[in-house]
Amino acid sequence: MADDAHAAPSGPHGPLHGLTVLDLTRVLSGPYCTMLLGDMGARIIKIERPGRGDDTRGWGPPFIDGESAYFLSINRNKESVTLDFKQPEGRRVLDALIARADVLVENFRPGTLARLGLGYDDLKARFPRLVYCSISGFGQTGPRRDGPGYDAILQAEGGLMSITGAADGPAYRLGVAIADIVTGLFAAQGITMALFARERGGAGQYVDIGMLDSVAALLSYQAAIYFATGAAPGRMGNRHPTIVPYETFETADGEIVIAVGNEELWRTFCATIGLDELTADPRFVANRDRVSNYDLLRPILSDRLREHSRQYWLDRLTGAGVPAGSVRDLHEVFTDPQLLARAMIAAVEHPAAGPLRLLGVPVKLSETPGSVRRPPPLLGEHTEQVLTVDAGLDRAAVAHLRARHVI
Repeated sequence: MADDAHAAPSGPHGPLHGLTVLDLTRVLSGPYCTMLLGDMGARIIKIERPGRGDDTRGWGPPFIDGESAYFLSINRNKESVTLDFKQPEGRRVLDALIARADVLVENFRPGTLARLGLGYDDLKARFPRLVYCSISGFGQTGPRRDGPGYDAILQAEGGLMSITGAADGPAYRLGVAIADIVTGLFAAQGITMALFARERGGAGQYVDIGMLDSVAALLSYQAAIYFATGAAPGRMGNRHPTIVPYETFETADGEIVIAVGNEELWRTFCATIGLDELTADPRFVANRDRVSNYDLLRPILSDRLREHSRQYWLDRLTGAGVPAGSVRDLHEVFTDPQLLARAMIAAVEHPAAGPLRLLGVPVKLSETPGSVRRPPPLLGEHTEQVLTVDAGLDRAAVAHLRARHVI
């Protein structure tokens, strides 16, 4: 476990305070996972390639004083160490860091680290308490284990794109890299469960996270529809396959989302929009009737909702207790008093980019809250400190490694 003297800057101690995570990941799924662990207090030592760093350091625009906004979004609460561990001298440094780590996370192609003698089977005898997490496109086993893990490919291969988009249009991927993000979420969950098990049994274990598995796990009720019927659900735009009305509608000046999830809400909704007669219409009385007669009901509701503005309907529907919301852009989202009250926008001072706004921590713990304690690191910002304090090198040894481009 990390010494308190070498922990992150002062602030609330999250539930993972005192744990050290060695982060060998890059791009999104792995860095998202380690960011979540860092938010909850773990010390994250991010290992990057000398001279280049994480691929996302070059992804943009936008850049903020030369720093990629993409990289900044997922690498807070981390220390950056540049290290070429494929060189023998770099490998010895990495071994010293592994010896002090509680968790190692990597997202190389399956077998890559094993060929370097850094696979879980190579390390578990020497470091029996180590929790070792591998993130890959298709997992560490199975006929497709060697396939590349790119978000767009996994959204397609995992079925998400087949159910996303207009019914008469092409398949769409989601507007965020959801395959990467959910994989990072499952990886963080798996790691914390393995740490919990270690506290009970004393030993670490291997955590194998595949992006295809993670995307498939999102399919939930769509999978249930397939299992029940044998027919693959298709694209339905913004409508719900089993609830009506539950989708977007045009108003006089923008889009609104309405979610009528039960019969009581249906009656309230009809009364609020002045169409009480629909509740007595046998075609629409129960949800199953509305689903069956969707094509008849949709035009009636659409015509009525176009008569007034978005805000007009929001005020009336929410006032009556009918779940409704507007389709908002990100400016509207990040000026929402609710998100501000929930500390979902964090501010830190970055050494190059200056004042920086980042997303806050969504998990709210009453006694051991997570926090954004340090800004995303500059490339190699903490190399000398980590190598001298954690790897036990003196400054002359660090200078030697730098001269040989090991760091």
